Amino acid sequence: MFRKLFLDHPAEVDESYTEHFSVASRFGLKMIIGGFAALLHACVPALCKTRGSETVVRLHAQLIRNRAQVRDQKSIEWNI
Repeated sequence: MFRKLFLDHPAEVDESYTEHFSVASRFGLKMIIGGFAALLHACVPALCKTRGSETVVRLHAQLIRNRAQVRDQKSIEWNI
């Protein structure tokens, strides 16, 4: 059960627990900041006009890059 809760997913994305904690924490904090900016924009439309959407775009691009790196590292080279 410990392995399933704490180790399996980080291993799937080719990270240790501490690496995954660090990456996921940074993502989470960036999402919170972008979310607060979007809420501020909802209250005062002249403020933070693009911060929320820019945060989503940057995080999505980073996630896609990270996935591609893991996929490339896991590819198998065949020698026949």
